[in-house]
Amino acid sequence: MFRAMIAAVLIAPTAQVVAAEDIQTATVAGGCFWCVESDFEKVNGVIGAVSGYTGGTTANPTYETIKGSGHYEAVQITYDADVVSYDQLLHLFFRSVDPTDAGGQFCDRGESYRTAIFVSNTAQNASAEAAKAAAQRDLGQRVVTPILQAARFYEAEAVHQDYYKGSSIVLTRRGPKRQSEAYAFYRDACGRDQRVSELWGDAAPFVH
Repeated sequence: MFRAMIAAVLIAPTAQVVAAEDIQTATVAGGCFWCVESDFEKVNGVIGAVSGYTGGTTANPTYETIKGSGHYEAVQITYDADVVSYDQLLHLFFRSVDPTDAGGQFCDRGESYRTAIFVSNTAQNASAEAAKAAAQRDLGQRVVTPILQAARFYEAEAVHQDYYKGSSIVLTRRGPKRQSEAYAFYRDACGRDQRVSELWGDAAPFVH
């Protein structure tokens, strides 16, 4: 039943959300923020997703200075709670990452690429604890994703917003490509979807 509910929230893209009434935010870290943003902007009820940095102590972090700052690459998701719930978003989140990996995600290693959920109140904390327990039970492995108190969220540079659908030309190991093509190449080469499929099978919601 719950899987059917989750499938239902993936039907319509962000642009089809109309007359939102209960606007809330969720902040998660799931490795490369391009990928997390791309995934969650597909969810019906999500109004937008912004890539950024949070969880560290350094003021005004940047993509170049994030290493050693304690910050995570994170995504702040704005959603209509009348359409999709916080619980549903967390269910999707856990099944879109490798929550057993404490050292990064997929090919991206280091503290800034670790998974985390950032909560801003007791209700979110309770939901996050329940989602973590459910993920651990369903996976049959220890989930290491921490649940952390929300801190200041720094929006990432403009080039990182909606990178997955950008049209600017960037230089890659396979020569010049549009951002959207470079993103698809990176995601495949990094093994994100392969590992998520290996862990979650049919429960993985965003595997391409």
